[in-house]
Amino acid sequence: MPTYEYECGKCRRRHEAFQSITAKPLTKCPACGGRLKRLLGSGSGFLFKGSGFYITDYRSKRYTDAKKKDEQAAAPKKPSASGGCKSGACGGSGDSCASA
Repeated sequence: MPTYEYECGKCRRRHEAFQSITAKPLTKCPACGGRLKRLLGSGSGFLFKGSGFYITDYRSKRYTDAKKKDEQAAAPKKPSASGGCKSGACGGSGDSCASA
């Protein structure tokens, strides 16, 4: 249930009321009996309690697929078994290694 802020037109006091959304606005000041005006409030954000409430938990399939593709493209390439080096120090037989 939201909290609404009211201001009295007579005594200018402000107070908050915890009311249901469907409840009618208050009209009488509890301090002096004057007429109340409901103010526009900034509201509040959502408060999630517990674990697992992160924006990244609910990403779209398109986003997660693109992320996997980017991660695979950025991953360092492992030397293939068919390639090798000139010196034969690494056990290969090609010319991809210039260690000798």
